[in-house]
Amino acid sequence: MNKLKQTAVIVIPTYNEAGSIDTMIDYLNTKTFPSLDKKWDMKILVVDGNSPDGTGKIVTEKSKKYSNTHLLTETSKDGIGAAYLKGFKYAMEKLSADFIFEFDGDFQHPPEAIPGMLAAMDEGYDYVIGSRKIKGGSNPKGWGFKRLFFSEVGGLVARFVMFFPFKNFLKVTDPTTGLKVTRVKGFADRLDLDYSHLYSRSFGYKFQLLFNTLKLGAKFKEVPLVFNVRTFGESKIEKQATVEMLMVVFKIRWFDDFTQKFLKFGIVGGVGFVINTVGARIFKNILITPDSNISLLNGLSNALAAEISIISNFIFNNLWTFAQDKITSVSQLLSKFLTFNLSSVITGIVIPSIVITILTTFFGDHLFIFQIIAIFGLTIPLNWFVYNKFIWKKQK
Repeated sequence: MNKLKQTAVIVIPTYNEAGSIDTMIDYLNTKTFPSLDKKWDMKILVVDGNSPDGTGKIVTEKSKKYSNTHLLTETSKDGIGAAYLKGFKYAMEKLSADFIFEFDGDFQHPPEAIPGMLAAMDEGYDYVIGSRKIKGGSNPKGWGFKRLFFSEVGGLVARFVMFFPFKNFLKVTDPTTGLKVTRVKGFADRLDLDYSHLYSRSFGYKFQLLFNTLKLGAKFKEVPLVFNVRTFGESKIEKQATVEMLMVVFKIRWFDDFTQKFLKFGIVGGVGFVINTVGARIFKNILITPDSNISLLNGLSNALAAEISIISNFIFNNLWTFAQDKITSVSQLLSKFLTFNLSSVITGIVIPSIVITILTTFFGDHLFIFQIIAIFGLTIPLNWFVYNKFIWKKQK
């Protein structure tokens, strides 16, 4: 039986925020949450880095007034990224969270955004983030040129590195935002919450959580975020944060299993390309006669060499590129190789050989150039699709 109310936990990391946390807790409980009471069980979890200014004591006092307010005191200050992951684990294990917010305690994230974000989750979305880049969103008017430049350019670079050329490059307009809400079931509960695995425990964490949550297939939506000017406390952004965040996005893309698989695929394909081009030249030299039709000879030479490269590609892709989905049984090896060979005959022999023959007919004997056009323009993209969708299709 489903709970009558769903639990949403607002996770707020703090360090030396005695001047703002009491105001934020009061505001959420008296102004934001009352309109949500009929449908949502709203809770606040403050993750405090053992602040010497007494932030934790203030939260403890507030928890006596508001039973929905909780304090998690870190035994060590491990950075804002680690604080959020600790908060996620606590919210799921101790507070029965159905949804978890990443939220700032200094009013730069407007509490007024919370109801709209929850409404979107209620519509069936799994991941909703506040964006300053869409209609209705904005950066603080008090930001200087340098801060705006790094925000805009840094966000664009992060989007490009993490998502281009895939659909999320266009869907995610504000990857540097810190205001997010995540559905627990199927998403937050499947994230790696070991903060020692973060590429950055500072602000770069947000890219890693964003990338990994979207990778899980979360139905995603952006809502406008009017990012407020800081009115309390000091910025948590540390020196060198911009450089560190850029390093994080490059690591995310580099170590992603898709990237690693594609790199291996490229290396195997490169070996196959060498076999194909060298083999084609050898076959051409063996088969050529004074009466040879060069167009047909180039096509035939490429076809013979391509078959050898197909065998090489199958062996090395199975053992290395797609090792996690490696084909091991003899019967499967035979059937998959036949399928692989048939598809490769079409994508690696028939199509490129026809293209090479046609190009030779119209532009003369430039076999190597035409092989590059046919292989990189047709064979590689088609093979990548076939290999992933049919030969080494990941088992669910």
